[in-house]
Amino acid sequence: MTTPRIRWADAAFGALLLAATACGGSGSSGGSGGEKVTLTYRLWDEQQKVGYDKVMAAFEKSHPNIHVNIELLPWDQYWLKLTSDAVAGTGPDVCWMTVGYFPEFVTKGVLADLSSLGIDTGQYKKTVVDGYTYQGKLYGVPKDWGIVGLLYNKDLFKKAGVTMPDKLTWAPDGSGTLLPLARKLTVDAAGKHPGDSGFDAGSVKQWGFASWNHYQTQWMNWVNSNGGKLIDKPFGKWAMNDDASVQGLQWGVDLVNKYHVSPPATQTNPPTGKVTAMFERGEVAMFPANNALLPFVAPESNFEIGVTTMPEGPAGRSVNMAGGADTVLAGSKHPQEARELVKFLGSRDAQKMMADSGFAFPALNGLEQGYVDFWKAKKIDVAPFVEESKGLTYNLPVVTGFNSFESKMNQIFNDMYLGKITPKAAADQAVQEGNATIK
Repeated sequence: MTTPRIRWADAAFGALLLAATACGGSGSSGGSGGEKVTLTYRLWDEQQKVGYDKVMAAFEKSHPNIHVNIELLPWDQYWLKLTSDAVAGTGPDVCWMTVGYFPEFVTKGVLADLSSLGIDTGQYKKTVVDGYTYQGKLYGVPKDWGIVGLLYNKDLFKKAGVTMPDKLTWAPDGSGTLLPLARKLTVDAAGKHPGDSGFDAGSVKQWGFASWNHYQTQWMNWVNSNGGKLIDKPFGKWAMNDDASVQGLQWGVDLVNKYHVSPPATQTNPPTGKVTAMFERGEVAMFPANNALLPFVAPESNFEIGVTTMPEGPAGRSVNMAGGADTVLAGSKHPQEARELVKFLGSRDAQKMMADSGFAFPALNGLEQGYVDFWKAKKIDVAPFVEESKGLTYNLPVVTGFNSFESKMNQIFNDMYLGKITPKAAADQAVQEGNATIK
């Protein structure tokens, strides 16, 4: 999905703060004198809404004075409307939040401080908690998380006579176990592999690996697992043009243009669905993906899907964890009831309901097995995702202006994967232009 590029107008800044503190919230039937309160809960995932219908029914049973109206909006519309609602003071009481948008909203005073709820943040995934903490205060109750792992086509592995090793490794110089495996799984029209005499990179019918311009599942992981850094600190500045970061970027490009084990960028550059479709058609053997993609990929694939952990780089394995949170808008007309709702959504009962139905890994520790069992029944072992979550994980860059910069960032790295500019030039340009969007 494409994230909208929203720039916050300076003229709206003052109005936004005013709306956050004086207006807003859903229309309701009141709340004083024992009257029933109606809260609006906004989300963007149609599949997960099915689960939240049941969760809200449980909440309403234990809170008979509160009714929750679930409002579903498509991803693009969601952020455009939430932004305009925040300015106008007409937003929902409680809404989903992502790390990419969190800095923009929290620094504008739009989100309520939830520290007073007394939630034991040590019981949740630390990466998710960190993603919604600002100036030492919690502004989002951790909801769930997704993580990048490696999906692979078991049928293609069997056909090639290879097995997935217990651990995949890589290094900028091409050493490690990933590249040799990807070569064995890359086949041209004549049945030759990269490195074979006569191999034709222009007539490949099956690719061993999918390396392409997708920051969450691709080059940001290479940067971090090579010891590089995306930003200097949370709410800081972009800093991914150091030597280690550039080497990680170079590795992602080399898989395509030097080693020829991944499709050319002319076939894979965004929109993102291109590579997903190639994997579903059996044209790619190994496909880095967030576990949240499984409900979409599994039904479309006529082969057995395997899951393993992402390859380890020189600095170990470092993978993106995309955590979601429930936030309360500071302008809610019913802040106490809204806080009761987010506290319930962060509870064991609520998160277990969502996990056991296979919607998402719960942010609350110790409930992963329900999600694992759900997918095991569908013959997909997602335990490697859990293993990764216990290691080194990182958030998408927690900086203001990320979503304003995203479109330009993708253009820069599209050119890098196409070989139009070097990884060093791409990194330098990205740092310069990314930092220009930070306020």
